[in-house]
Amino acid sequence: MKRAILAATVVLVLAAAGAWGWHALRGHDEAARYRLAKLERGPIEVAVAASGTVNAVSTVQVSAPIPGQVKEIYADFNTPVKQGQVLARLDATGYELRVNQARADLDAAQGAVAALRSGLEVEQADLGRASAGVAAAERDYERKRPLADKGFISAAELARARSALEAARGERAALQAQMKKNEAQLARAGAVVKQREAALRQTQAALERTLIRAPVDGTVILRNVDAGQTVATGPQAAALFAIAHDLREMHLEAAIDAAGAAPLRAGMSVSFTVDAFPRRTFSGELREIREPPQKGEATAACALVISAPNPDLALLPGMSAKLRIVLERRAEALKVPNAALVWRRAPEPGAHVWVLKDGAPKPVPVRPGINDGTSTELVQSPLPAGAEVIVGTITRGET
Repeated sequence: MKRAILAATVVLVLAAAGAWGWHALRGHDEAARYRLAKLERGPIEVAVAASGTVNAVSTVQVSAPIPGQVKEIYADFNTPVKQGQVLARLDATGYELRVNQARADLDAAQGAVAALRSGLEVEQADLGRASAGVAAAERDYERKRPLADKGFISAAELARARSALEAARGERAALQAQMKKNEAQLARAGAVVKQREAALRQTQAALERTLIRAPVDGTVILRNVDAGQTVATGPQAAALFAIAHDLREMHLEAAIDAAGAAPLRAGMSVSFTVDAFPRRTFSGELREIREPPQKGEATAACALVISAPNPDLALLPGMSAKLRIVLERRAEALKVPNAALVWRRAPEPGAHVWVLKDGAPKPVPVRPGINDGTSTELVQSPLPAGAEVIVGTITRGET
C-alpha cells in the first residue's frame, strides 16, 4: 500500500511539473511573438521644421553709371565700405580728353568776354569825351546865336558853330551805336561762356562717374566684375556689386506649406542651424508669414520671414539654414512610442496601449497628449515609466 501511494505521489508531482513547464514555455513563446518598448519620462516638444536661406535685411545693388572698361577693382567679397568709397574705376582716358577740351573752350569764351569788356571800357571813355565835346559845342552855339542876331558876329561864324555841334553829336551817336553793338556781342559771349561752363560740368560729371562708389555704408556681399571687363548700362545690365547695409541683423526666408504654417504666429521664437556651423544653434523671431500669391493651389507655399541677430557677423547672406519653430513643449512627460498607440490586437474604443499579462496582450486605456512625430505624451496612464508595451509583432523568420 505504501509503495502504491508513493508511486501515485511521484506521478502527480511529475505531471504538475510538466504542466507548469508547458505553461511557462507557452507563455515564453507567446511573449517572444511581440516587440516591446518601455515607457519613458523626459522632454517632448511639437515643432515645425523648414529650410531657408540667410539674407541681409537691406541689400543695395551697384551698377555701372556709364559704359566702359574696368581698369581697377578696390573692393571684394566681405569688404566693409563707407558711403562714397570707390569700389572700382573705369578707363577714364576719353573722358579726361573731353574735360580738357571743354576747359579750353571755356577759356576761349572767357577770353572773348574779357576782350569785349576791355573794348567797351575804351568806348565808354571815348563816349564820355564825345559827350563832353557835345556839351561844349552846345554851349558855344547857344552863346553865339544871340550875338549873330545882334550882328556882333557873322552868320558864317554861327554856321561853323552849328556844324561843330552837329559833328560832335554825330560822333557821340556813332560811339553809342558801336557800344550797343559791342554790348550785344558781350551778352552773346556771356551766353557762350555759360554754355561752355555747363559743358565742362557735364564732362567733369562724366569723368567722375568713371569712379564707381558705394552708395551706402555696409559690407560687399557680391562682386560680379573683374579688371579688364567691359561693362554696360541700362535695365538689363547686371549689378557689379551688392552691398549689405548692416550684417548685424539678418533675415531668414523659408517656404512652408499652408498646413504647416497654420499654427504659426508672428513673434514665435525660432532656432536654426547653418551648414557652416553645424554644432552651433542660432536664434531668431518669426516676423512675418506671407501667404502664397495664388491661394487654393495644392503646391502653394507660405513664406516665413525670420529676424535673427548677428552680433559677431558669423551669419553671411546666402547661407542655407535648417530651422525649427517649437509650438508646444513639455519638460517632463511620460512618453510612449507612437507605434504602441497604433498596434491593435482587437478593436477597442478610445486610445489604448497593449501590455502582456500572463503571456497574452491586454489593452490599457490612456489619454494621449502632444506628439513629436516619434513619441506621444501620455496625459493619463495607469502604467508607470519603465513599463513595457507592445509596439509590433515579430513575424516568422525574424529573430
